[in-house]
Amino acid sequence: MLSNWSKNQDPKECILKFPNVKSLNAAAQLICRKVTWPVEEHKIKGKIVALHGKNGLVRSRFRKGIPGKALLTAVEVIG
Repeated sequence: MLSNWSKNQDPKECILKFPNVKSLNAAAQLICRKVTWPVEEHKIKGKIVALHGKNGLVRSRFRKGIPGKALLTAVEVIG
């Protein structure tokens, strides 16, 4: 049986893991903070929009699509 339902990946959203954040409550304090991913001379700006799971992961949405080379690299949190 085939299904018409399919998952789509959004290149503007990423799941972020911070080294000092291990709990749901600590991750909840990061929501609405702005983040940037530094590219050569430009920065791709984004915002933390939601929690992802219960182990301190957060979901962020960037203005532009994030390239594949951004995986496992650092982002900057801007207040």
